[in-house]
Amino acid sequence: MKPLRILYILLSIIILASLSLVYTKTDEVVKTAERIVTTIAPKPTTILDTGLPDYHLINTAFIEQAPEKDWSLPWQDACEEAALLTVKYYYDNKEPDSVEQKNAILSMIDFENTYQYPIDVNLDQMALIASEYLNLTPIIIDNPTIDQIIKYISQDIPVIIPANGKTLYQENRNFKNGGPWYHNLTILGYDSSKLQFIVHDVGTRHGAYFRYSYSLLMKAIHDLPSSGIISEIDTGTPRALVLIK
Repeated sequence: MKPLRILYILLSIIILASLSLVYTKTDEVVKTAERIVTTIAPKPTTILDTGLPDYHLINTAFIEQAPEKDWSLPWQDACEEAALLTVKYYYDNKEPDSVEQKNAILSMIDFENTYQYPIDVNLDQMALIASEYLNLTPIIIDNPTIDQIIKYISQDIPVIIPANGKTLYQENRNFKNGGPWYHNLTILGYDSSKLQFIVHDVGTRHGAYFRYSYSLLMKAIHDLPSSGIISEIDTGTPRALVLIK
């Protein structure tokens, strides 16, 4: 084979490889742009019969329960703390880095230890933490409805819910081992045209602005049962926690 022809073949291979990289990079840029449009850019809304817009989203920092990707204790059980901090940082308009998130979670756990709280805390205990430690005013809603949650979100007030993570797993396969029995997340938005809530699910690194259907999320909502046994989560009362600054 002539040297010139070999050179042409090599150049063709290099060009094709470069184009492949360009297309891959372009695909990543498109996905990033779509994410920005979903989470930041305004979306045209219509007014529902309730008088509320059909879409609303609160933009705030995503707080992971394992900010350094370490899922050993206490991080595997830090969803309550991360959900509370999501609301706190929203009101404080802060974008903490992973180190600050980690230290904030550990400090909150130290506070909980003064009350001798167990690893898994229920909504009443979370309300006390919010009040005494975060200086936020808690409101607990028993048997919350979709309309109640939407009303708070439309007023730029996030809503924390305790839930059966194994139920959430039906729509969120980012969880490991079929999802946790007991989990907490923060609802930040809703999209009535798609019948979906938009949340910061602190339990996975892909949880920022994750979408759950109205029906599944409402089915999943359960506070920690009085027995304290997490596998009995479906016997816990459906409740939601609203925090007011």
